[in-house]
Amino acid sequence: MWVRTRAVVGSGVVLVLVAVVGIWIVFRQFGERLRLPLTSRTCTVQADGRVALDADQMANAATIAAIGIQREMPERAVVVALATAYQESGLRNLAGGDRDSLGLFQQRPSQGWGTPAQIRDPRYAANRFYAALKKVRGWERMRVTDAAQKVQRSAFPEAYQKWADESEVLTRALLGHATGAVACTVGGDPVMRGEAAAAALTRGLTLDWGLAAAASAAEVTGLSVPAADERRGWRYAHWLVSHAHDHGVKRVRFGGLEWTAREGTWNPVGGAAPSADRVVAEVFAEA
Repeated sequence: MWVRTRAVVGSGVVLVLVAVVGIWIVFRQFGERLRLPLTSRTCTVQADGRVALDADQMANAATIAAIGIQREMPERAVVVALATAYQESGLRNLAGGDRDSLGLFQQRPSQGWGTPAQIRDPRYAANRFYAALKKVRGWERMRVTDAAQKVQRSAFPEAYQKWADESEVLTRALLGHATGAVACTVGGDPVMRGEAAAAALTRGLTLDWGLAAAASAAEVTGLSVPAADERRGWRYAHWLVSHAHDHGVKRVRFGGLEWTAREGTWNPVGGAAPSADRVVAEVFAEA
């Protein structure tokens, strides 16, 4: 009986070890995909496909896309940039990495990408990536992973391609090809409120898109952004929702639809004429 018990226990230990090894192999093989958090994904992007991100990832993606358009890069460049940031940092502004790599694109000060402080600025990092991509001859005709590799010179040149589909979904939404495509839920207290939130939004719109939003004359809890056409309107509307958590956005309205932080979704605006020439946003008032 004792021998049988020892045999059973021994078999159990072996099975546990096999399971642990199996889990370790899975993490090794799919670690890049598992880097993106599986919880607290508060933003959903729907544009001929679906992508789920958390608030920080969504804000970074929106800034990367906006900088590309401000630089007048083709939309394909935005796909390449997003796929690169997906792979290098999980769309996170990392404080470290391999050797002296930093930021969204894991750029290295020792390789001439800039100072650590500059590289940790998402706008600076995105601008440097696009500038380097533009110098690559024929990048527009390359696969996403090949174009990214020409800039990054990674030890894993095929790694960028697995993010191409997600990056195309994000690009379609963030560049205004889809209506009400970015929906985020703002949980808990926003990072900013009132005048500080409105000022930060105005500054962000200026830096990312190269335009200035006008603060509401009645209260410093709202702003409006002129939209020359529907597509540009949705670009700005989706950017505002993407930055809702870190900039205290409570409500965004455009094209007869309204997003609210409470609901986290876009819904028709009842009894009001569609706002076709401007995006209207409201921030949380001072507590």
